[in-house]
Amino acid sequence: MKGGLDAELDRLYQLPLAEFTAARNALAKEAGSRAAEVRALEKPPVPAWAVNQLYWQRRPIYDALIEAAQGMRRAHAAVLAGRAGDVRTAGKEHDAAVMAAADAALEILLESGHPPTDATRQSILTTLRALPADEPPGRLTRVLQPGGFEALAGLSIRGAKAPLAKPAAKPAAPVHAKGSKEPPRDTKAIVKAREAVASATRTLKQAEHAAQREEFERARAAREAEKAGKAVDAARKALEEAEEELRNAETAATAATRKRESAERRAKESEAAVDTAQAAVTAAQQKLDQLER
Repeated sequence: MKGGLDAELDRLYQLPLAEFTAARNALAKEAGSRAAEVRALEKPPVPAWAVNQLYWQRRPIYDALIEAAQGMRRAHAAVLAGRAGDVRTAGKEHDAAVMAAADAALEILLESGHPPTDATRQSILTTLRALPADEPPGRLTRVLQPGGFEALAGLSIRGAKAPLAKPAAKPAAPVHAKGSKEPPRDTKAIVKAREAVASATRTLKQAEHAAQREEFERARAAREAEKAGKAVDAARKALEEAEEELRNAETAATAATRKRESAERRAKESEAAVDTAQAAVTAAQQKLDQLER
């Protein structure tokens, strides 16, 4: 288990991106002899930070990606060494792991308030394809670029030396009988054939990567279209509800107006009745006064 400064560094790379610089500077003040090392740490760009969070927050997805990358490299190494290797299957498994990791990284960005741009999406993809990296997992400080086929395989085709055939003292006559020795291998042809396999594999990977990018963009466009469709449906529903509320309010206003008009009419009738009663009282009082005289 990590402890001390290493544990603090791990926590540093798990912080929200906006807090990195202040936290790094504060940590450098307490790092003693390693203060300069800590102060020199660069703030990760958004794509690298998102990939770091895969390691800290979605470890199973990250581990599956690393396992698929290592499997693909083993398959390439086997082909370069002249052994059987299922490069196509390993490549498909790696691509699937990359896409799953990319979706998770984009989700983390959205949750953290960093809506990804097209450039950010592409940088996340290239970084995921380049893993594992030399930097400690979860502490990337830069966007990575996938290496060439030789880097994927961990071997160098051009630098490989072909085995030299031992010189024979005398040219041997070709023997076709069963059980005879095979003619010496054409080492140059073997190296050339391996280079052809490597070149074809590179072309295949580039085509698969291009197809995967198009599929990623298609899936993203589909998600955005679905989101927009839902927004339209929600707006339409809100409009319908607003129109219904308007109709209800207009009906209520009409009813209230009728009630007011009816109340005003009854009030006028009541005032007239009061006037009539008042006149009757006045007439009665006058008559009473005449009789009492």
